[in-house]
Amino acid sequence: MTRVAVVVGNPKPHSRTYLAAVGLADRIRASLRHGTGPSLLSTSGGALPVDSSAPFVVDLADLGPALLDWSDADVIRVVEQVSSADLVIVASPTYKATYTGLLKLFLDRFASDALRGTIAVPLMLGAGPGHALAPELSLRPVLVELGASVPTPALYVLDGAYAEPAAYDGWLERALPLLNDLLDPAKDGATSSASAHQHPNTGVSA
Repeated sequence: MTRVAVVVGNPKPHSRTYLAAVGLADRIRASLRHGTGPSLLSTSGGALPVDSSAPFVVDLADLGPALLDWSDADVIRVVEQVSSADLVIVASPTYKATYTGLLKLFLDRFASDALRGTIAVPLMLGAGPGHALAPELSLRPVLVELGASVPTPALYVLDGAYAEPAAYDGWLERALPLLNDLLDPAKDGATSSASAHQHPNTGVSA
C-alpha cells in the first residue's frame, strides 16, 4: 500500500497552498493503479475528512514555534511520518523567488538521507509566471539533498488558478504514468532504482 504525505510550508493555516497540495495528492491517489495506505491524522490532531486512504497532511502553520524546539515530540513524530512515506508532496508559496523560511525550518530537521526511498513532488504557488522555475531551482535541489527521488518535473501553479483542475492537468498527464510505474509495489526496489538513475545534482532521471 502506498503511503502518501503532504507538507505545506505556508505560514497561513489552511491556505491556498494547502488546498492545492491536498487536491493534487487526491488526484494522484485516485489515479494510482494500486491501493494507498491507511488513514492517518493531520497535524491539527483530528481525523482528516476524506476517505480511508487519506494522506498524512502536515500544515506547518499548525506547528508554529514548535519547529524551533528540536526536542518537541510532535515535530519529531511528524518528521518520522514524512520520512516513512512512499510519496510526499512538498508545497510552498513563492517568497522572494524561493520557498518559505517556515518550510526550511522543517526541512532542516531531516538528515541528509532521511528521504531515501521516498518519491518527492515539489509544488510551489506564485502570483505570476516570472517565478515559474522557482520549484525546479530552489525546492527540487534540497529534496534531492535529503535523499528523495524527484523523477517528475516540479510543479508551479499560479495563485489565481490553484482551484482550477486545468492548472494541474498537463503535469498530471506527464507525471502519472511515471509515478504509477515507480510506486507499483509489484516492482521490488522501484524507488531505489529511480534514485540510482537520477542526475547526481538535480534528481532528474537520466
